[in-house]
Amino acid sequence: MQKITIDYTATATNSGGRNGHVRTDDGQLDFDVAFPKEIGGPGGKTNPEQFFAAAYASCFGGALGSVANGVNLEDAQTKVMVHLGKTKPTGFGLAVDIEVSIPQADSLEAAQKLVELAHQHCPFSKAVRGNIEVKVKAV
Repeated sequence: MQKITIDYTATATNSGGRNGHVRTDDGQLDFDVAFPKEIGGPGGKTNPEQFFAAAYASCFGGALGSVANGVNLEDAQTKVMVHLGKTKPTGFGLAVDIEVSIPQADSLEAAQKLVELAHQHCPFSKAVRGNIEVKVKAV
């Protein structure tokens, strides 16, 4: 495990689990959460998978910027899909698909190389590497 020197700490507190409430210590996030309808919940509220997808997309976009090496990222977009599903024999797990559009890249192949490099540098990618399946693709 790689040790870090802490520069910043984000703190969030939940009550009620997946059918409850989550709030960050600074109040920037303050939401009710609920199971999605697709897995038997009431829906209508955000859920941990959406939080993770939003956070991963933002982090990945930042990593892309750090490795772009002069490529114009003005119109670039990072789409992260976090999948929740059953694992064998019991339980639940996550998988992630990341699709990145870099219109200013010289080619789709050049964009794919940047996406793969960003995946090596992104702190979220590092955190989940070897734990869940993550697919990265330039589109």
